[in-house]
Amino acid sequence: MNKPEESTTTSHPANTATHGLTDRIELLNTFVRIVEAGSLSAAATQMHTTQPTISRRLKTFEQSLGVRLLQRSTHMMRLTEDGERCFARAKELLANWASFESELRGDNEEPEGLLRVLAPHAFGQDVLVAPLADFLQQHKKISIEWLLHDDRAIADFIAAGIDCAIQVGEVRDPAMVAIKLAEVPRIVAASPALLAGAELPTHAGELTNLPWLALQTYYRNDITLTHTKTGENQRIAIQPRMSTDSLYALRSAAVTGLGVCVGSAWLLSEEIARGRLIHLLPEWQAAPLPVYIVYPYARFYPAKLRRFVELMRASMPSIINELTSVMYQ
Repeated sequence: MNKPEESTTTSHPANTATHGLTDRIELLNTFVRIVEAGSLSAAATQMHTTQPTISRRLKTFEQSLGVRLLQRSTHMMRLTEDGERCFARAKELLANWASFESELRGDNEEPEGLLRVLAPHAFGQDVLVAPLADFLQQHKKISIEWLLHDDRAIADFIAAGIDCAIQVGEVRDPAMVAIKLAEVPRIVAASPALLAGAELPTHAGELTNLPWLALQTYYRNDITLTHTKTGENQRIAIQPRMSTDSLYALRSAAVTGLGVCVGSAWLLSEEIARGRLIHLLPEWQAAPLPVYIVYPYARFYPAKLRRFVELMRASMPSIINELTSVMYQ
């Protein structure tokens, strides 16, 4: 029986060097992802592979360096002293490599890869779908993981593998880049059934006599309304019959007549147009909510993220204006 020939990949120095460079970048990236994700299983999920594959890459990387980088037990994982030095240097090397590739390819190259974006539930299901579709149609080599979450206290982006987030409300984390995209007007609405044929209120102070609904994310026990022409402020103390963290639930409860609500104009406008809600005191509004796109500071930003930010900055103001203009026609 003839002896099988050995692979040319392992015997040819040039092939070994080329393949080795690719492998080392992959191993560097895997090691960084493990540390940032906090576990091998989380890194495997983010990299769309298996935990044994991640474990094997880590072992190969440690063997190639001749040092132990991570100390692992059943319940914890921590960097060794060598691992801490390696992690800092690996992040720098990967950023420099990405910047090097980008400079060589130029800004005209079509961006590619997976972009993981976090967005609020209601906003992410309705308002942002159209610009998201436009973005994917323009960039055929990009895919998006569209993650919906209403918690404004966003966790560690890097550990969660998040590239950027659309956030409604002020951004308070100084470690984040925050670009303001637009402002969302908030209005007062109630169902005709709640008012039961009574005269409509003419001043914000009269709203205290009505049952209320609360949106826990933005108001719970009081809400301040401002007259758009005079600037007069009116604080309204409320004891909500129902409170929720969901804009959709708030709207549904208002339609059924459970109480008065303050909500985003874009969300309530359709129900107002259909006559299922009444826009109360059109000249009184709650403070508008700013909409930001946020992402961690970095020395280098991949083309896929830069293009997504550009599109959101260009499209968001007109989208909000179009959705809310019907309220003031």
